[in-house]
Amino acid sequence: MAKQIVDMEIAAVKMERPDTKTIRLQWPAGYDPDFKTGQFITLYWPDAPNYKRAYSLSSCALDRGHYEVTVKRDGKMGTRIVDWAKQGDIIGVIPPTGRFLPVLEPNKHLICIAGGSGVTPFRAFVREATRRNLETKITVLYSVRTTNDIIFNEEFRELAQINPNFNFFVTCTRIHPDDPWTGRRGRIDAEWVKHHIFDLNNTVFYACGPNELVEAIEHLVLMEMKVPKEQIRTEKWG
Repeated sequence: MAKQIVDMEIAAVKMERPDTKTIRLQWPAGYDPDFKTGQFITLYWPDAPNYKRAYSLSSCALDRGHYEVTVKRDGKMGTRIVDWAKQGDIIGVIPPTGRFLPVLEPNKHLICIAGGSGVTPFRAFVREATRRNLETKITVLYSVRTTNDIIFNEEFRELAQINPNFNFFVTCTRIHPDDPWTGRRGRIDAEWVKHHIFDLNNTVFYACGPNELVEAIEHLVLMEMKVPKEQIRTEKWG
């Protein structure tokens, strides 16, 4: 059956960072799709229907009545959304699809590795696990240039207070030596990832973000750490 492509109104916008915006897309009456946390939707503007761009949902499947995507200023679509999209605008939406899905099982530990806006689907992972009071352990390892680039920092910190099975860690790669940041500095490496593993056989690795970062994580997990391929899932963003 063909997917129901619909026009949706932007019900709310929020600037997460100066170059990153979350838009909330209101479902029209009678629209009630079946989809999974971790999937993506494809967007297009009605005045340019041939130019489409896919974005991971930053809301989860328990968030009914709307979708949320969190977009960085990048390319034609990202620039238009961040700089111009406003409440009341109409945007075309192709419903969710994709297989970047969280394994939300009691004995599993999800190590979610992100760079930049690649953290957005992990917000959805943690939201669902927290609301359902699941025993699944989730650890987000997030690489950003500086502390000014951390997306969802407050929400992740709040979720970590609510959910004892969730941990959020940030590493900064280009922070000034005199910056008061007391967290980790430098790129993600095997030592840092291994530090967060408790039971390798029941660990599922997720990597999302720029191609360079995801490919580096694939090499680290598969080649350096010798983890079976079925225990890693990736989502590359150009």
